[in-house]
Amino acid sequence: MRPSGRTPDQMRDVIIEPNFNKHAEGSCLIKFGDTHVICTASVEDRVPPWLRDKGHGWVTAEYGMLPRSTGSRTNREAARGGQGGRTHEIQRLIGRSLRAITDLEALGEMQVRVDCDVIQADGGTRTASITGGYVALHLACQNMIDLGLMNKIPLIGQMAAVSCGIYEGTAVLDLDYPEDSAAAADSNFVLTDKADIIEVQSTAEDKPYSEAHFIEMLTLAKKGVAELIETQKTALGI
Repeated sequence: MRPSGRTPDQMRDVIIEPNFNKHAEGSCLIKFGDTHVICTASVEDRVPPWLRDKGHGWVTAEYGMLPRSTGSRTNREAARGGQGGRTHEIQRLIGRSLRAITDLEALGEMQVRVDCDVIQADGGTRTASITGGYVALHLACQNMIDLGLMNKIPLIGQMAAVSCGIYEGTAVLDLDYPEDSAAAADSNFVLTDKADIIEVQSTAEDKPYSEAHFIEMLTLAKKGVAELIETQKTALGI
């Protein structure tokens, strides 16, 4: 039995509130159960210096956890002298995932920065950030169309991310913190709406796990991502 009482293939309740921030070109508040992340997309009429005059744009991401997003207060990373390795790794993952679904030439010479700020953490902050980041990016592009600054949404499909793991010998979908902290294997899947793979991160926490267990997790991830994509569509009105 999972600590939450969910079945192995059951997601937490997922809620996406679009246009959460009135200032950003695109934004949402995404909730994976008790994990809550604010995602904002800011459009800049410029690209990094190494991309100037290349005819295409760029999508990048930043990620952070607020001091009381967890059970005890942690210092802001700026107060500790800079971002830690985990933060760098997660924001690179978010950026790669968003670029994989973006037609950078169609974006033109603009850059979109997607900020993912965790206000409450209970496992799965990176997968919630990727899933919400897509919504914020899509909304920002739609806003640019409405302003006459873009002809079409430069996204080649949809994508979302979900975690899976091996908990007490069983493959389970969408780990919360009690499961994540005790899982024998922990995996993150970033998949498209066609179930194509953008990225997979999978680690055995104690001892190697079988190919059969990996296939079970991938099957669960496909189910979870399909559900998330429907939730994204509802939030986007598409």
